[in-house]
Amino acid sequence: MKIYNTLTRQVEEFKPMHEAEVKMYTCGPTVYHYAHIGNLRSYIFEDVLEKTFTYLGYTVKRCMNITDVGHLSSDSDSGEDKMIKGAIREKKTVLEIADFYTECFKNDLEKLNVKWPEIVSKATDNIEEYIKIIEKLLQDGYAYASGGNIYFDTSKLEDYYQLTNHKVDEMVVGVREGVEEDTFKRNQADFVLWFTKSKFKEQELKWDSPWGYGYPGWHIECSGIAMKYLGEYIDIHCGGVDNIFPHHTNEIAQSEAYLGHFWCKYWVHGEHLNDASGKMSKSKGEFLTISLLEQKKYKPLAYRFMCLHSHYRKVLVFTYEALEQASIAYEKLKNKTLALQEEGILEKEAFDKYNILFKEKISDDLNTAAALTVLYDVLKDHSLNGTTKKALVDSFDQVLSLDLFKEEKKEMDKDLERYIEEKIEERRLAKEKKDYLLADQIRMELEKRNVFIKDTREGTIFEVR
Repeated sequence: MKIYNTLTRQVEEFKPMHEAEVKMYTCGPTVYHYAHIGNLRSYIFEDVLEKTFTYLGYTVKRCMNITDVGHLSSDSDSGEDKMIKGAIREKKTVLEIADFYTECFKNDLEKLNVKWPEIVSKATDNIEEYIKIIEKLLQDGYAYASGGNIYFDTSKLEDYYQLTNHKVDEMVVGVREGVEEDTFKRNQADFVLWFTKSKFKEQELKWDSPWGYGYPGWHIECSGIAMKYLGEYIDIHCGGVDNIFPHHTNEIAQSEAYLGHFWCKYWVHGEHLNDASGKMSKSKGEFLTISLLEQKKYKPLAYRFMCLHSHYRKVLVFTYEALEQASIAYEKLKNKTLALQEEGILEKEAFDKYNILFKEKISDDLNTAAALTVLYDVLKDHSLNGTTKKALVDSFDQVLSLDLFKEEKKEMDKDLERYIEEKIEERRLAKEKKDYLLADQIRMELEKRNVFIKDTREGTIFEVR
């Protein structure tokens, strides 16, 4: 497996610390709103990466956080508190907002065939872990108290910017619109580990700590959760490119200061999905969600298919025209795979040849477009029998996860559904009056229209064949 490592800025051969096991951490969502399809592109690439490791024979232990408290998104831990924003918008508590949007996020991943990680942990479930880390950072001189808050002191590190390859004066506070400088900090790059005072007086979730009643900074949660569930070393840490600075930069700083040793070897980041006006966000233009695509009659897996045609490290521009083309191509591909018939015995030599080729492409820094080309080559290869083609498609789809052999139920016509329900009710009333002849006639009338009913203890159910 070869993968681009943001830390070294080159494609490297992947070598986990333990030969057969990969410890993988992926940054989860801040659950204050629906995930837009730009957010979801990152989870698709991470899903392909995890499934590629499994396909290559590794056991993957993957952990993901759910940010359900705070998340101050700016350079200086100011800006807007996303969880409070969501609670105010919907007149609910922060935890109600978090629970609702966590389920929405989970449903979106399910529709995209993105595997739910083995370990998923809420930020609010790990407060003791953060306090333990912060106490040691203070004790070792990597953190300090100022203005009621606890800050990480980046001046104590030799190479704080190792992940970004920037110089100190290039990371200026206030470079983003609406960002205010935090005057309590000693250095411009210092960041909050624990808040007892902030501009958010209405902060709903707070906990007791040795430094007063407050809540954790955003960055500490991922370090705490990763170390709690994956141990002192992890193999690979993923996220979107917007996580590189400050979030992942700060994770490395606080984790390695706390542990006293190197923490994570491979840092892998997916590029943005842009719309015509630039980076996609929840605050501008049409809010593009999976539900919106479904309303417009696009299948979620057509969007996954569209993403697989682009390299995860390249900016992908979303247009409905591009999605329409991907949808048409996806339907054609499914029609071809569903038309395959079992014929002959598995041609082992040909199967191995194509399987090795697929592994080579997908292992080359997740070249999903080249892996799809191998799939098309299999379907076009007239020398292969149907049994071998089916086996290869089934094998490749363990990584691609496009449901290439899954026949979808056709959406029932609303008029037909209404007709069936009316007939079932007529039959129920006929049986109640002991008019079994009429009840039988209704059943036969339905069967003529390929509708078959069955009486159960819960009521009458039907199937359209």
